[in-house]
Amino acid sequence: MLAMNVDVVAYPGLAVQVLQATFPRPLGETASPPWLLELLRVGVAAPVQTSEGVRTAVRDVLRLHGYRPTGRGKPSSEYLVSAVGDGRLGTINAAVDAGNVVSLHSGLPISVVDLDLCRPPLRIDVPPPGSAYVFNRSGQTIDVGGLVSLHDADGACANAVKDAQRTKTTPATVRVLAVVWGASAPDPAHAGRTAQWLRAVFERLGAVVG
Repeated sequence: MLAMNVDVVAYPGLAVQVLQATFPRPLGETASPPWLLELLRVGVAAPVQTSEGVRTAVRDVLRLHGYRPTGRGKPSSEYLVSAVGDGRLGTINAAVDAGNVVSLHSGLPISVVDLDLCRPPLRIDVPPPGSAYVFNRSGQTIDVGGLVSLHDADGACANAVKDAQRTKTTPATVRVLAVVWGASAPDPAHAGRTAQWLRAVFERLGAVVG
């Protein structure tokens, strides 16, 4: 499931899925409904479920070019489990909350970026050693060298760990690009099912998904 023109480099074990969603109103005017926030909890029923095999496979994929997915650099899906469990994760906006819900239960990291803040062409590739970008408003940076990432004309801008501040959604965001960072093991169909659920959640929120 590839939305628009996003070139994907050959990458063993990677099962990436990409969706484009257009919301009827800016995200600042699109509150997350109760049914969505109810899913932002560990242990609730969900159509896609993670496993230890999924967690291990995601880490193995990220290690392929030398990246170490541990500590503060662990996959965002693992961060969600701890943040939700500790009560540290609140609502952000409907699009990001949707991505967080699906990521939490599927075990796959999901990037949700503002498509209009990305400059074409877009591709998924491996940044060279020394690559880095700012990932929060405080100006903190992450070294993304060797970490498979979404790139636009200005460089890497999202990955399975942290997304770049420059392409994050804002209250004015209407169009988003969602990237499901899947692995072909242990279940080659897991990433596709995860993307289908994310599509259904976006559509239930009123978005048009392409």
